[in-house]
Parts: sequence; structure tokens; C-alpha cells
Amino acid sequence: MLASKTLDQKKIKTILIRSANWVGDTIMSTPVIRAVRKNFPDASVNVLAKPWVAPLFDNNPYIDDVLIYDADGRHRLGFGTFRLSFDLRKHGFDLFISIQNAFEAALLSFLAGIPRRVGYNTDGRALLLNYSIPLDPALKKGHLIDYYLGILHGVSLITDGRELDLFLSDKEQARAEDILRGYGLSGREKLIGINPGAKYGTAKRWFPERYTELCNRLLARDETKILIFGGPGEESLGEYISEQTGNRCINLSGKTGLREAIALIRRCRLFITNDSGLMHAAAALDIPQIAVIGSTDPVATGPSNRQSRIVQVPVSCSPCLKPECPIDHRCMTRVTVDMVYNAAQELLELKQTPSEEVTKPMAK
Repeated sequence: MLASKTLDQKKIKTILIRSANWVGDTIMSTPVIRAVRKNFPDASVNVLAKPWVAPLFDNNPYIDDVLIYDADGRHRLGFGTFRLSFDLRKHGFDLFISIQNAFEAALLSFLAGIPRRVGYNTDGRALLLNYSIPLDPALKKGHLIDYYLGILHGVSLITDGRELDLFLSDKEQARAEDILRGYGLSGREKLIGINPGAKYGTAKRWFPERYTELCNRLLARDETKILIFGGPGEESLGEYISEQTGNRCINLSGKTGLREAIALIRRCRLFITNDSGLMHAAAALDIPQIAVIGSTDPVATGPSNRQSRIVQVPVSCSPCLKPECPIDHRCMTRVTVDMVYNAAQELLELKQTPSEEVTKPMAK
């Protein structure tokens, strides 16, 4: 079959979507899931996800079930791949959609006997996907959201906008309030979140001492409190910034789960972050944010919400997409505290900002 051929939607009752593996990529793929539900309103829509991104689908009304891909246990690469395919076969899925590009994703769907297997024809997967979609070169130059939606266009399915989806329960939002009260916050404070870390290397990280200086300047504003976010392994980074601000910041690094962090971001009036999964969480919640971008490409993976500012200084070697800078980290050293602080002032003081003003990057 060719990618331009349409699916017989009447025959599709059960669907499996293979999720992306990383937090930011998973959030950016949520418009695909919403669109699948729109195309198949009466079908059972299921997601296969690694354990660390599975919580992102909690409370999602477009999903019936989330299946866990236990790559470190039952489904470990090798014999575990066959075990997973056997587990999937028992569900009798009619349609498989691969958001992930890996060869393994296509192999799993083939071994599971899923009759309709959809995905890009990259990574040697063309023979395993009977709805193998040629990749439009233009999509490689655009945003990852549109790249993912291109999978649906390839089989003539309609899409449902580019808005990102994260759904918080009342219980989760109440838990965020409990956490804040535990730190002595009354709810009247103007909360600013900072996220000074980033996974997979230091190249994406603006410097801790500059976050510290930024925090000291922001704390001079009336009733401002700063929450420091960070995942496991970033505790010392949060502790350093907190100590350098006289412990006037609340260090949440390593102290919250992913869903708790998302609920707390929702309470912030402003979120300042490196390119990270939490950057996309803030975008999905439409929280005003500043993204400090260095080694990555904001055209491809920048925050997709109307209340965002990208602070970036163009240099010839960026985007390099490397985990560690091999030279002098010039893409970040040239981002000054004044640049970020001025952007913060603007977002904090604007009551409502037209989308055409907040989505364009700073001088490129």
C-alpha cells in the first residue's frame, strides 16, 4: 500500500499509538492523539508508552488505556521484544500508528500482527509498515508538532489543530496547593518558576550563576516568590541557586513527581526555563514563559504557546544539537541576565499580549 491510500475507517475498532520516548516529544505529539479520536470517535484508542512518559497521558479524555512498555524489565530488548509483541497481539488491535521513528516500533507492530501499520518510512521500516509514509522534506525543517501531524496527513486523516494537551485533575491541583502551603505560601504571592536544568548534557543549560542573579533581581519585585524546578539528579543545582539567593527561593528540585511539577507550573505567573520537557509542559498549560535557547533549534522544538518569549543569541555553530559544547559555549555565554530579565518584566507587566508579538524569537 502507498501512503496516499486512505484507511477504511469503518473496519477500525481498536487503535494502538506508539508514544514518543521523551517528555517534550510526548507533549508535542498530543495533537496527534486528539486528532485520532476525532477521526475514530467510537474506536478504542490506546497508547504504548515508556514508564517515564506514561503519566503525561493521565486524565486525557481522548485515550481509553495506556499500556506500559517495560523496557528495563519484562520487555527488555531481545526476548522481551517478542514478549511485548505477544502481549500486544492479545488485544487484537486493528490499527497501529507509530509516532516514534525507531525500527523497533515498526517491528513490534509487525510481530503483533496488527493489520494496518502506519508511520514514516525512515530507519529501514518501509517493509514493516504497510502504510509507509514518505517523509516530506519540508516537515524536517519545521516544528516537531507538524512533523508528527504529517503522519496523519499521510493516510488522509483529518487533524484537529496544533494545541498541546495536558489534563490536570482537581485532586492534582489541590495537591499543588498543599505543597505550596507546606512552604508557607498563602496563595497571594506572585509565583515565578525557574527550571535551570536540562537532560542529556550541559549544552542546553544557561549558567547557574546567571539564574542566581536573575532570581535576585526578580525577588526584588513585590510579593514575588520563586520556585526552582528540577528532576532527579538536579538537586544540587537547585540547592546552589537557593543558597546563593539567601534561601529565598523554594527548591523543589528532585522533590516532586512529574505530575506534581506540572500542577505547580500551572500556579506560576511566569516560567523561565532551558529547552526541556517542562518547557513544553508550560506551553501546553499556556503559562507565560521565557525559553533560553542555545544548542537546539527553536524552529523545530521551541515552545508552542502564544505567551512565550525565546531568548537566543545567534552564533554560527548553533543549532549543533550536541549534549556538551566542544568549544566555549558561546550560544549561552552571550545570553545576558539583562536579556532574560527584560523579557520577564515585559511578560509580567503585560495584561494581554497579542500572539504575533509573543511567538516571534528575539533578534536572530
